[in-house]
Amino acid sequence: MGVADDNKKIMTYKEYATWEDERCEVLDGKVISMAPSPLPEHQDISMQLSIDIGTYLRGKTCKVFAAPIDIYLFEDSHEKWIDENVRNWVIPDLIVVCDPNKIRRSKILGAPDLVVEIISPSSAKIDRMDKRLAYQQSGVKEYWIIDPANQIAEVYLLKKRLLQLHNVYNREQHIPVHIFEEFTIDLGGVFPNREEI
Repeated sequence: MGVADDNKKIMTYKEYATWEDERCEVLDGKVISMAPSPLPEHQDISMQLSIDIGTYLRGKTCKVFAAPIDIYLFEDSHEKWIDENVRNWVIPDLIVVCDPNKIRRSKILGAPDLVVEIISPSSAKIDRMDKRLAYQQSGVKEYWIIDPANQIAEVYLLKKRLLQLHNVYNREQHIPVHIFEEFTIDLGGVFPNREEI
């Protein structure tokens, strides 16, 4: 099965689960993205962040997950839910989840603590607007938008129920992971040198 023919049709996770070899993200029952396979630069950045965060989290309760993993943003791990009622799910590039009750066999239930999206020209608008708003409404505490083209990281923090831009970091800086104390990541080790691309 392929992409829904009518974008006005309300999509549920139950229907999506019948698709073969296709990924999509859905907010309010509407498909917001059908991403092609990521570029090597995107994957390299994701891998570097996964290694840095995963190494820090080794032996701790919080877990890091890299795409693809489905996130039911508004489903509570303590409530009963069924796939046919789920109309909001995303597949971020990287997440950190600190509540083990949210981690299920095939998905994450509820907002991750940290979400990282690595943008491309085709995904920038959705990641900066639609998904940021969904992450805000679901209670994501920290949201990073990684921009490989400009080698910057935008960091948004949840304050008074709003994901507000906290700072923008470049490849010469260390980015603090605000959900943890005293943990920073050297962006020089995350972004590839331009000569390597």
